[in-house]
Amino acid sequence: MKRRNFLQTTASVLAVAVTKPAAALTPPAFELDELTIPDLQRAMQSGKYSAKSLVEKYTDRINEIDKKGPTLKSVIELNPDAEAIAVALDRERKERGPRSPLHGIPILIKDNIDTQDRMMTTAGSLALIGAKPFQDAFVAKKLRDAGAVILGKTNLSEWANFRSTKSSSGWSARGGQTKNPYALDRNPCGSSSGSGVAPSANLCAAAIGTETDGSIVCPSSANSLVGIKPTVGLVSRSGIIPISHSQDTAGPMARTVTDAAIILGALTGEDPRDKTTAQSRGKAYTDYTKFLDKGGLRGLRIGVARKHFDFNEHVGVLMSEVLNVLAGLGADLINPADIPTTGKFDDSEFEVLLYEFKADLNAYLQGLGASAPVRSLKELIDYNGRNARLEMPYFRQDIFEKAQAKGPLTDPKYLQALRKNRLLTRTQGIDFIMKKHRLDALVAPTGGPPWPTDWVNGDHFTGGYSSASAVAGYPHITVPAGYVHGLPVGVSFFAGAYSEPTLIRIAYAFEQATNARRPPKFLPTADFGRD
Repeated sequence: MKRRNFLQTTASVLAVAVTKPAAALTPPAFELDELTIPDLQRAMQSGKYSAKSLVEKYTDRINEIDKKGPTLKSVIELNPDAEAIAVALDRERKERGPRSPLHGIPILIKDNIDTQDRMMTTAGSLALIGAKPFQDAFVAKKLRDAGAVILGKTNLSEWANFRSTKSSSGWSARGGQTKNPYALDRNPCGSSSGSGVAPSANLCAAAIGTETDGSIVCPSSANSLVGIKPTVGLVSRSGIIPISHSQDTAGPMARTVTDAAIILGALTGEDPRDKTTAQSRGKAYTDYTKFLDKGGLRGLRIGVARKHFDFNEHVGVLMSEVLNVLAGLGADLINPADIPTTGKFDDSEFEVLLYEFKADLNAYLQGLGASAPVRSLKELIDYNGRNARLEMPYFRQDIFEKAQAKGPLTDPKYLQALRKNRLLTRTQGIDFIMKKHRLDALVAPTGGPPWPTDWVNGDHFTGGYSSASAVAGYPHITVPAGYVHGLPVGVSFFAGAYSEPTLIRIAYAFEQATNARRPPKFLPTADFGRD
């Protein structure tokens, strides 16, 4: 989860990274670079590749540049059964044809998503090593049902970045520090750090991340990916290590809007283990690719959330170009169209997250049964204290301690904060501004260029957008917009509940007009000779 104003005062972006930048490393060319899911399907259909050969090639690439070379540390664990699964899927393709557009496609998932296999699910913490979930998370099951190969688990900001206000995104005790492939001394953002880095570095076809506030869209922006944070309830959260049942969701992170749309359709569906998914009945789709439209911006009214623009002059220039593109594609821009409650719900959001984290994490840990090394947040805090040298070498667990001090979800303070969140982000927030200006969506920069990784002071967020959509539980999509000194910057499109079809139309039209994404070069630091 992204730290916002209420968690940490923004530090200087000139902070020096703790570690000396690695020597420049140029990995050898990789034949699967930038291939899309449709590209891979056509290659498997023609016989050029098989699911088995894709698993082998991506695994070799992970060993070559994630474990060695630039040592990105985006993959926390490989699936020892991936090759056998791929062989079975290849046989099935020959005998019966592909199950779906994901048949045989290697996908990485975040290490807070349960799998009932030989992999672990630890949220990056040593405290959960040895825990065995009783069943797949609904998201993992949906991927398997679609014929995807779960290639492995991605590294993340430990406990989804909800342990300390001074944490470094992308660091976990189990996985170490994930690096940004565009500049190795820069941060990948979090908490879905590995799920941002791995597909960007072409270590998999795409990945699954999770978000409470910013954890899909920020690492997508920082690694030049498309990221979709769905409406809460569109994708089940059962079997995902939680922060907040009112904000958590899983979603796709991919190199193209097409790939993200394919994956989103595979993940939807009602789940008895997550009652919120019942709200998606009649509003969800199993195929979002039908909303891919190069002319999708024509005639749409797009509001400019101007308050989120003016935090970095380079980003400001880039966003001016973005607005020109939108207008050139036929959108009617309403500028400004600011959410009037911006900044007024930071305190209530944090309050809700503290209460829900304690309740939801305790329920998750108890649900693991006897295999769980820790059974409660209190036991987890004690574990970290006993193992501080390994678990807390750079930052502590002040958020854990604040959450542990909270009462039950019947506490009036919690209920009041939850009501405030929904009022300010929905009724008086996104819904209000969209109705006032008759908008189809809003636009804002997702974030600034990635900051230098800093284990002393923690993250250096400079600005961008995520919180109103996250707190409201509304969808949000980010698309590569361009680069500042070779560092990625994304642009966000967001709207009301279950507006994913409209957002995908907008994102695809923008992507096809700009083709902004460039693959990473694994530079030791930012390219200051480039704008």
